[in-house]
Amino acid sequence: MIIDTISNFEKYITLNPLFQVVADFLQKNDLNQMEEGIHEIKGKDLFVNITTAAARTIDEAVLETHRLMIDIQLPLSVEETYGYTPAGDLPPAPYVEEKDLTLIPGVAAQSYVTCRPGMFAVFFPQDGHAPCIASKNFKKAIFKVKA
Repeated sequence: MIIDTISNFEKYITLNPLFQVVADFLQKNDLNQMEEGIHEIKGKDLFVNITTAAARTIDEAVLETHRLMIDIQLPLSVEETYGYTPAGDLPPAPYVEEKDLTLIPGVAAQSYVTCRPGMFAVFFPQDGHAPCIASKNFKKAIFKVKA
């Protein structure tokens, strides 16, 4: 997991070949002005979903993991808190291949971090994360990057 400001995103481009494409996209596009929905950047290997997320409390947030994709999440309108637990510490749960998603309900995260607009969080396949903890519904961008 990585938490940082968008101005520092360039420091992480060596972690995945598609991170440079994300950096270029961030420089050329204003995420706040983009229409909601999925915007393909490199087909199924890299896309961004601009969405209005339903706010959850810590108790409502559900830990999730992905096997094939990396999440780069950017809150756009309000701060967002994420629960975090290493995937290796999570109990077994069914994997939904077509969504690249494992949900682990009923398990509290081990720790929490908060991003303000202008920041980002990166969650790798080994990172269990519980997104959308916020005070009200909010606009966010989720880049999905092939791991």
